Amino acid sequence: DLSLLRFISAELTRGYFLEHNEAKYTERRERVYTCMRIPKELEKLMFFGIFLCLDAFLYVFTLLPLRVFLAMFRFITLPCYGLRDRRLLQPAQVCDILKGVILVICYFMMHYVDYSMMYHLIRGQSVIKLYIIYNMLEVADRLFSSFGQDILDALYWTATEPKERKRAHIGVIPHFFMAVLYVFLHAILIMVQATTLNVAFNSHNKSLLTIMMSNNFVEIKGSVFKKFEKNNLFQMSNSDIKERFTNYVLLLIVCLRNMEQFSWNPDHLWVLFPDVCMVVASEIAVDIVKHAFITKFNDITADVYSEYRASLAFDLVSSRQKNAYTDYSDSVSRRMGFIPLPLAVLLIRVVTSSIKVQGVLAYVCVVLFYCGLISLKVLNSIVLLGKSCQYVKEAKMEEKLFNPVLTATPGKSTGKQQGMFKSSQGNSTDENGSTSVTNQPVYQKENTPSLLVTSNSDQFLTTPDGEEKDISQDSSELKHRSSKKDLLEIDRFTICGNRID
Repeated sequence: DLSLLRFISAELTRGYFLEHNEAKYTERRERVYTCMRIPKELEKLMFFGIFLCLDAFLYVFTLLPLRVFLAMFRFITLPCYGLRDRRLLQPAQVCDILKGVILVICYFMMHYVDYSMMYHLIRGQSVIKLYIIYNMLEVADRLFSSFGQDILDALYWTATEPKERKRAHIGVIPHFFMAVLYVFLHAILIMVQATTLNVAFNSHNKSLLTIMMSNNFVEIKGSVFKKFEKNNLFQMSNSDIKERFTNYVLLLIVCLRNMEQFSWNPDHLWVLFPDVCMVVASEIAVDIVKHAFITKFNDITADVYSEYRASLAFDLVSSRQKNAYTDYSDSVSRRMGFIPLPLAVLLIRVVTSSIKVQGVLAYVCVVLFYCGLISLKVLNSIVLLGKSCQYVKEAKMEEKLFNPVLTATPGKSTGKQQGMFKSSQGNSTDENGSTSVTNQPVYQKENTPSLLVTSNSDQFLTTPDGEEKDISQDSSELKHRSSKKDLLEIDRFTICGNRID
């Protein structure tokens, strides 16, 4: 007998048992706990990554000038000692000199860019136009970072490539001019970003600043509802670290320019403080919400950020080894997409134009400030190295640091010997099908292939070429793709934002 009263009675008295689906509800509860753990784990990764970027950034101002001075001193005094080896300078010294020369040239070129004229030109634009310009600048900055380190790596390898090998490049000088042009254009791009942010800070109604902060929340829409793998999330985390550190430097530049305009009145700093806090808070909030929902939708645990931190620590520890294949600052640039040279050029330009040094006491203060920067750099490096060793030990990655692996160095430059080696060894010559631009080959006896003694991580320096025509490497590519779960296998020469298969 069906009746309305009986239906209502059944609706009011019916029951259900959650324990009948215990696995489902336990999983949902774990997702809630994971979202609650994300802010802590993410900020621990961000904190460690920001200090890594700070270490690479301070290196440009502190140790790089000293290394350039030592390299030039060796070059000048070399005739007094005679040529004991075939190299005039070591590869690291050549790269240091190139970095120093690029930094000096771009600094003098920045003097021809008028910051005040750029500020008034941007301030005269409408709010909507400035919002569009700011979005375009963010995209352009990622594109410049993606291609810029490739240009610098090509220059370093062209300048330090062993002379015995057959050269298949356009020469050091064209690469040098390309690197100078890149650093100069990227520095101008960052200057426009800082100027736009400065205009937003100085606008009366703060509408532009509000719109720019709301742009961060648009980033949530573009990333949260997409499928993310573990490696892709690692690349996004590195990109967020780089973006946050860059924003801190941009805020420092904005504060310096504003304090100069107000004759270094400390009261004006408290006027800027709320806006600075709003920018930083919006960045942190957006990163937390974005990562929390990405991990939720893709069933990724919060422990993955400890693995990311251990992978960054592995980069630092491996770059300190005796047979390291690259400088640590370049390793950070490739991993996070953070290239310190353009940002350093802009900061030096802003500081020298904002602060006037006159008199003996002012120069003494500059020397003391430089000594303080060196002390900060050394202290930061020691703490980071200790923490990195701790993270590597906790992740049980020590064996990957000390187990040498013999890998062939393929490429057109090896000539006929490489072809004979390939024919005899088949697909086992190279797991990735391509080679790094910074690997230094070790020459063996005649009629033997050139081998490189590297760490375990070096065999993952490059990703397989998608357009490779050699059918014999299909099996090696499949082997590479099947083992993509290890974070150390992520391409160290891939800048954040590039596609990962």
